[in-house]
Amino acid sequence: MAATRLYLDWNATAPLHPAARDAMLHALDLYGNPNSVHGEGRATRAAIEAARRQVASLMGADPAHVIFTSGATEAANMVLTPEFRMGRTPLAIGRLYISAIEHPAVREGGRFAKDKISEIPVTPKGTVDLAALETMLAAHDKTEGLPMVAIMLANNETGIVQPVSEAAKIVQAFGGLFVVDAVQAAGRIPLDVNAIGADFLIVSSHKIGGPKGAGALISRGEVLMPKPLIHGGGQEKGHRSGTENALGIIGFGAAAAAAIAELDHRNADVAKLRDRLEVGMKLAAPDVIIHGEDGARVPNTSFFTLPGLKSETGQIAFDLEGVAISAGSACSSGKVGESHVLSAMGCDPKLGALRISLGFTTTEEDVERAIAAFARIAGRRKPAGAAA
Repeated sequence: MAATRLYLDWNATAPLHPAARDAMLHALDLYGNPNSVHGEGRATRAAIEAARRQVASLMGADPAHVIFTSGATEAANMVLTPEFRMGRTPLAIGRLYISAIEHPAVREGGRFAKDKISEIPVTPKGTVDLAALETMLAAHDKTEGLPMVAIMLANNETGIVQPVSEAAKIVQAFGGLFVVDAVQAAGRIPLDVNAIGADFLIVSSHKIGGPKGAGALISRGEVLMPKPLIHGGGQEKGHRSGTENALGIIGFGAAAAAAIAELDHRNADVAKLRDRLEVGMKLAAPDVIIHGEDGARVPNTSFFTLPGLKSETGQIAFDLEGVAISAGSACSSGKVGESHVLSAMGCDPKLGALRISLGFTTTEEDVERAIAAFARIAGRRKPAGAAA
């Protein structure tokens, strides 16, 4: 094993950004409860509200429309519910429509009953089938309530960017609510909740260099809101009770501010490194299949199949080379299984696939080392038809 490890699994979690670390170290001295009226409480509250503005800026949102949660999974469970209110008036959502490539946090459907969830197919290119979405919404039973549609902005496995703005227009035409999981897009492509046309965006702190345990649900307005998932003292304007995780929120805000400041050069640099990686892989193994390479992807992600190499075997092989990568989502208790994303795209999920995802500290030397490890692993594959 190499003397130093190489981390290339940024889609699972990003290392803590120095700006977030510094902000959190300072926040350790903010011991006041942010809901107390004394000076100590007001100091903590001021830091949380500054972080709220930072997160809002990253998403092109109004700070008043940012609800802090424990992470993206909680945000998804909060917003994916049949019970909404428009001001003080109850509003029923009859059915949830999700794309076939959603993250497990959305695929589970939140608080919807399983028989109230429908799956939108995707094209072989890995993008949501807009014609199918329109057909499904046209057939929606309005007597049950309004439709809700949830489509991720960038797929966590392939990195493929979804046509969410086009989907938003379709959803709006049928009077539905539109939820966008922006977890893998935040900090990698410019975001604006209004330009996207989403009613709600979901974002996570630890994907952009903030700490784990913080996330947000961001709304386009504040009149239309889901029934609270967590009840209690009425924090976050009554939308999410419980004393705020000040340390996590402050680190989240600092990471968001850093992502805004570094977005342009971070994207350009990482895109060049990802392209160099894929060129190197193709030279080492011409039969490698890079999923989504012909479409729009976030700049840091490469999801590939190496024929003759199982996902689990490949992940272990890279780990033994000192390179940390993944076989897709890291949110399934560490299990390596068939990719529902590949299956939805019409690929044979038994082929297996591996994901390399880069970040703001990845260097050219790191990429060359990853290519060398890939070449060694590819060279050890058994020839087709060889005995197991």
